[in-house]
Amino acid sequence: MPDDEVVPDAVFPSGALPPLKYGNLPEPIPLRRMIGPSVILLGAAIGSGEFVLWPYIVSHWGFGIWWACMLGLLTQFWVNMEIERYTLATGESTVTGFVRLWKHWAWVFLLCNTIPWAWPGWAMGGATCLSFLVGGKPVIYGVGSMLLIGAVLSLGPVLYKTVERLQLVMVAALLVFILILFVAVVRMDSIAQMASGAVRFGHIPEGIALPFLLGAIAFAGAGGSLNLAQSNYIKDKSYAMGAFIGRITSPITGEVEAIPDTGFLPRATAENARRWKLWWRAANREHFIVFFLLGALSLITLACIAHSTLAGLELKDGMDFIRQEGAVLERAFGSLAKLGLWAAGFLVLFTTELAIMDMVARVTADIVRTAWTRASDTWSLRKIYYICLWSEILVGCGILLAGFREPIPLLVMSACLNGIVMAGYAFILLWLNLRVLPRWLGMGKIRFVAMVWACAFYGYFALIVLGDKIAAFLK
Repeated sequence: MPDDEVVPDAVFPSGALPPLKYGNLPEPIPLRRMIGPSVILLGAAIGSGEFVLWPYIVSHWGFGIWWACMLGLLTQFWVNMEIERYTLATGESTVTGFVRLWKHWAWVFLLCNTIPWAWPGWAMGGATCLSFLVGGKPVIYGVGSMLLIGAVLSLGPVLYKTVERLQLVMVAALLVFILILFVAVVRMDSIAQMASGAVRFGHIPEGIALPFLLGAIAFAGAGGSLNLAQSNYIKDKSYAMGAFIGRITSPITGEVEAIPDTGFLPRATAENARRWKLWWRAANREHFIVFFLLGALSLITLACIAHSTLAGLELKDGMDFIRQEGAVLERAFGSLAKLGLWAAGFLVLFTTELAIMDMVARVTADIVRTAWTRASDTWSLRKIYYICLWSEILVGCGILLAGFREPIPLLVMSACLNGIVMAGYAFILLWLNLRVLPRWLGMGKIRFVAMVWACAFYGYFALIVLGDKIAAFLK
């Protein structure tokens, strides 16, 4: 349990924020009760890279850069666990830790969290799939789905539970559906080409644009500031020191939960060290099984389905490849297979947009509360969250109504910007967990090497894209 003793700066530098207080880690919970946060992140990942961008790449350029997909997913696992580490140890979000390092990170990450995700590519992708099903104008469905998302997130009593339950149902149903399709349609030559592409390190197919490549790598998993929201979700799931931090509840149907002004640091005792090892091991297992293994499974199955159904066909740009996939399935298995694919596309992309809006609003509200309204009784975290959420919805609707309606360009814009964001926060995260957390809570040698790799991996692709854009601008 936490107490009132303040942690001295010599133990944990407080920076621009109030110092942490001491506490003791709670006893770890069974692994089955920890399932949830990674499911939400996986749901967002399936709707971004897995269902759209990587099948699009494979259908147009084959498996030539499949090595980057698998490396990107593995690298995100390491990065996500370092995001979780800070919150497990303090109960604070990782962005709060960044602000402790330098108060102006609040402004930087406020922009990094809002601008890349302002483009409602997932809403329009889902709306396009719905138009395949029932006809009509995708823009109307896109605006309507965003308003529906706002209503769903506003009415659930405990916000985290609402999002978790929706993503659990969606992920489970989609995995069953795509495994059935995989068995039914995937050819052995598609699997062989995928295996070959996984080991062709450094190969980049001719004709693929660099921003598209960076975006696909960033979305081999969740991507960008969505990964930072993992720390908010494990708080709400009461992982480790997050058990002492309140949750965001609905302003309509929920009861207010007290949220402390600062996090808590476990005392350096033998009992806390024992509990820390158990928490860290369980958190790694939960994330590896749900995010990495199930993420790899969804990537592999969806990409192979796209390759087996679309190889050799003349493809148009945009979401039309999903329409053509449906047409191929209809010829082979009847109209139910086609309708099932399009319905799955709508549901996946709808729930992805829901998860993204929730994640972005969470991180934004966390930044605003931490940096500027911490002492205010009027501007609670709950109030800030719902203002951010409905602002996102209005901005997204405005973008669609202004004429920006093609899903793939919107997704690539968001993905490319988020790839640059990931390159930046990987460096800050490395410093935070290496130099700020007490040694017994911080990263070991293997995790240090993994984070150096992440910095180099995302940094390299971000630099070549930025260099390409600067060169093009100067011409």
